[in-house]
Amino acid sequence: MIAQPDTYAKTRIKPKKWRIADIVDGRNLRVQLTAAHMDNASNEMMARARVLDLLHGAMFRGRMIAQERLEMGADGLDTARLLSAVMDEVLSALYDYTITHVFRSRNLTEGERMAVLAVGGYGRSALAPSSDVDLLFVRTYKQTPWAESVIEYMLYMLWDLGLKVGHSFRTIDECIRLSKEDVTIQTAMLDRRFLFGDEQIADKLTERYNREIVEGGGAAFVAAKLEERDRRIAKQGGSRYRVEPNIKDGKGGLRDLQTLFWLARFLHGGANFDKVLANAAFTRREAAVFRREARFLWTVRCHLHFLAGRPEERLSFDLQPEMAARLDFVDKGGMSAVERFMKRYFLAAKEVGALTRLLCARLEAQEQKRPSGLLRFLPTPAPKPLKDDRFILEAGRVSVTTTDIFEDDPKNMFRLFIEADKAGLDVHPEAMRAVRDYSRRITKTFRADNEAKELFLELATSPDHPGTTLKLMNETGLLGRFLPEFGRIVCQTQFNMYHHFTVDEHTLRAVDIMNEIERGRKAEDHPLSTEIFPKIRNRRALYLAMLLHDTGKGQGDQQIEGERTAREACLRLGLPKDEAELVAWLVGHHLEMSDTAQRRDISEPVTIVEFAKLVGSVEKLRLLLVLTVCDICAVGPGVWNAWKGQLLRELYYAAEAALSSGGAVEQAVRDQMRARAEDSRAALRKSIGEVPRELDVLEDAYWNTFDAEYLAWHARTVGGVGNGVAAGARVDIGRGITEVVLYGSDRPALFANLCGVLTAAGANIQVVRLFAGEGGAIMDVFDVMDASGAPFCEKEPSRLQVLTDALNAAARGELAADQINTPPLQATRRQAAFIIKPEVHIDRQSATEAIMIELMGRDRPGLMHDIAVCLLKHDLSIQSAHAESDSMLIHDVFYVLASEVEALDEAAIKADLLAVLKREEPDAPRTPIGALAQAVASDDR
Repeated sequence: MIAQPDTYAKTRIKPKKWRIADIVDGRNLRVQLTAAHMDNASNEMMARARVLDLLHGAMFRGRMIAQERLEMGADGLDTARLLSAVMDEVLSALYDYTITHVFRSRNLTEGERMAVLAVGGYGRSALAPSSDVDLLFVRTYKQTPWAESVIEYMLYMLWDLGLKVGHSFRTIDECIRLSKEDVTIQTAMLDRRFLFGDEQIADKLTERYNREIVEGGGAAFVAAKLEERDRRIAKQGGSRYRVEPNIKDGKGGLRDLQTLFWLARFLHGGANFDKVLANAAFTRREAAVFRREARFLWTVRCHLHFLAGRPEERLSFDLQPEMAARLDFVDKGGMSAVERFMKRYFLAAKEVGALTRLLCARLEAQEQKRPSGLLRFLPTPAPKPLKDDRFILEAGRVSVTTTDIFEDDPKNMFRLFIEADKAGLDVHPEAMRAVRDYSRRITKTFRADNEAKELFLELATSPDHPGTTLKLMNETGLLGRFLPEFGRIVCQTQFNMYHHFTVDEHTLRAVDIMNEIERGRKAEDHPLSTEIFPKIRNRRALYLAMLLHDTGKGQGDQQIEGERTAREACLRLGLPKDEAELVAWLVGHHLEMSDTAQRRDISEPVTIVEFAKLVGSVEKLRLLLVLTVCDICAVGPGVWNAWKGQLLRELYYAAEAALSSGGAVEQAVRDQMRARAEDSRAALRKSIGEVPRELDVLEDAYWNTFDAEYLAWHARTVGGVGNGVAAGARVDIGRGITEVVLYGSDRPALFANLCGVLTAAGANIQVVRLFAGEGGAIMDVFDVMDASGAPFCEKEPSRLQVLTDALNAAARGELAADQINTPPLQATRRQAAFIIKPEVHIDRQSATEAIMIELMGRDRPGLMHDIAVCLLKHDLSIQSAHAESDSMLIHDVFYVLASEVEALDEAAIKADLLAVLKREEPDAPRTPIGALAQAVASDDR
């Protein structure tokens, strides 16, 4: 079932309610300020310095008490209110001091009358530890020298206190005019709160604001705030399930709650937080959800500000383990403390999203029902009945005639989404709320209902918009409650830098991508998947496998557990046993194809034969390919690339030949590889004429790896070199890398030398491909980036010539492997948050005659060079390498030959390689308060 939001993992004894007089005694502070002035009456600078000390002391005491209370378990909203109250006392005391001792005026003229108001977050009496203090100085009419001097003195004092102060000095007329012109100013004015000065001015501003801005302005304000929200969310990436969320401006964050607050306050009134939540905009349950999630999000925000010592709003990887520790989350049930904390965060974001969707639509509809001007005499459009008379079309969304239909027949929840899916429309928020409320009553009996199963399967495998519809069902909780296996991964995260989204968001994005491929809309990016999709006979099994492929995460081995949970789910849904077994097999092996393509030597027929035996049929091969492609693409932007696509196509074609051969499987694979290599040679001849001998002698695997454009560039780079060496490099903007190639003759230590040269130049090796040819010829191809993750030498292409000269020198044997100095690891704060456990596996029973060595660990400058030197030390010759780096992790596979296999000391090799992988581990990231907690990186993919 879906985990419900709770507070924290442990019960804290929270501090008692605070009284501002116990924290900052405003009266006593004024006495001290007066004494400072009297004691230094003849020295203005000394008086000013003493006043600053006193004000700073009051602020510091308030801040320390607020931080201590937060760490003791006070919630963040309470903390923000305390900090706001402290600021009120400091500002009020400063104002009184300024007009009494600095710019004294016994009888203020009409022009000198002034009110000081708090606006923005400070106006709502909620001040985060590092937030700006926004002040509005309101005058009656034109500015006077006295008022200007008072404001200037106060602002300079506040800046000297280290505060970031947003300020404006306006008349009432200017406030009203600017509010009409700019919705941002209008919103800030909505949050106004009188602090000190002439309260009559503040009251007059309130009267005019309500009369000239609020009355009759509801519809325009709602439209403007919703448009503003759409722009903000688009800027933040559009999803509330990004694994490094912005807790303030991201979707489902505090700004969404503030938008609801503004809309409710503008339309229904309310002088403060509690009164706004008590107004007509909220039901009792909605107000309770608002309070709960506001407290949690404010708690996270206040901790972030205190931790970072600045207005940090992004819950980045380096801060997540420390936040989990501060909120007392612990490892439990196969999930680490940081993953449990982030799940709690995303459940909060999900609740905020549902509340935002519902209330925004409700308030928008209310304003449309009471138009202003002549429009109020026109009839309001009535909801339109749909073909199924249980449902209606309301404001362009599918809704229900009455929520009683769910009570009458709970299966109507599914029918609602089927209606929306077929029409390609959104579901009305009020209908979503009703489904959300009623889905909490789903029981085993309902899950066992045959018609309910059929309706669910129709939705999950719809040819129309299955991903979109399933996302809506997930928002209501219906998906996870009817399919508990999916419910367990709702809002679940994996603490690594590979994944961009929560597990459920990733899964539903994968379903979306699969549907796009099926419709032929991804043919350019995925030509093979698009070509084979119409040939798939087990479409329903494929969609269910996609929906269930990650349900084993957080429970141990994700493929083993996923296979088990998928089988249980499919049998419960009423699938025939053979179809349920097919879904379970796909889920249990959904990583096999990418692992084989990227981490095994697929130029060896034996590798292909073993993979083909595992798959067993061309139909399962097709299913596995589409599943793999969609899974990789849904991880996040930039994860899928042309190189991975090429590897998967190469593996698919070779495995298809093996599965279709009927007899001599290995020979069929060799023949297929040779045929495709000849096709590539023919394409190159057509492009450039004669194929250079340097390329012609290379193995078939080379010709099956690169497309015609790459082959043509290689031909221009190495053609005519004969028995010499030739290196080339170019920036590939489309792939976001710099490709480096070297052709020459193989010799011991060559690979180590090349890696060393690249590292010494500042290139970070991402991908390595090694190819052999007749007469000892080799072609080594590297994809490299710089330290920032950009293509190497993108901005200084002239340096590439220096690099290729150095590579040529290394290839000629003019540089020893141990002469290269590699730069030290300079991990980013985000990378330093992860504890990486390195692994080394040595397999003498691998598919080829060579020994397979598989390494996993933290990437760093010079790692590939150090690994190559280590292998050289043990007299191991590298035959092929399959290296890939995702963010900060490497997963490298080397196929090596030993001069004396029997004398091979596996234990010594493993120990030395582990020492290489552990050589440089970063210290924990630090903030002004000290070192932060770290957490073990998840190895789930």
